[in-house]
Amino acid sequence: MTQGMSQDREEELLLARVSEAAGRARLGRRRATYRAPATVPGVRRRRRSGGGKGTSAGARLDFYEHGVTVALDGRIHVIRYDTTVVRRRRVLSTRGITRACVLTDIDGEWIVLRGGAFGHPQVWVPEIRRAVTEAQVPRALAALARGARLTFGPVWITKDGIGSGRVSLRWPQIERIEIRNGSAAVRVGGRWEVWGSLASGIPNPFVFHALAEHLAGRARTDMPDD
Repeated sequence: MTQGMSQDREEELLLARVSEAAGRARLGRRRATYRAPATVPGVRRRRRSGGGKGTSAGARLDFYEHGVTVALDGRIHVIRYDTTVVRRRRVLSTRGITRACVLTDIDGEWIVLRGGAFGHPQVWVPEIRRAVTEAQVPRALAALARGARLTFGPVWITKDGIGSGRVSLRWPQIERIEIRNGSAAVRVGGRWEVWGSLASGIPNPFVFHALAEHLAGRARTDMPDD
């Protein structure tokens, strides 16, 4: 068997494993595939305890209707949009400091995807953000409507307000809210308060921001005119 035929066979077997894993997790139809250049290190996995493993040539990232699969180090990791936790991090690479998406798979393992690890990061990074937001915001809003209290790292929100530590604010008090370097920046009474830090950060910051903007905006709309 020639080298080219052997590589084709390996690719077929890998695709079969990816498809099987996606099928078990009910991810739906495949929409796109992004491959890791053999010369670009930048994909690794680590457990919650912080352990790590090296890069894997030939790794691939497959996007489906309801999630993503990451083929890495001989394993297939499955990430569902409706359950994953996403963090943005600055990490050290052979090219210096770069941005990375860190996601949890369905087994609770952290998967680190550096921006240059796969082709076209300008496409797949925003796609992860969009898909996770669309999958999680409606469910979160429904939970808040039932009286739930949702936590995003050091920050919590309810249908009535937002808070961190000993600080608690009602939505009509919020003038503006932003995510800055992984922290929640809240403007109230003409002043900014920053909750969180680079170390703690806000998990799923775009989901948090969408919820906060919706609730604060609704509160401002509901306020009586002077």
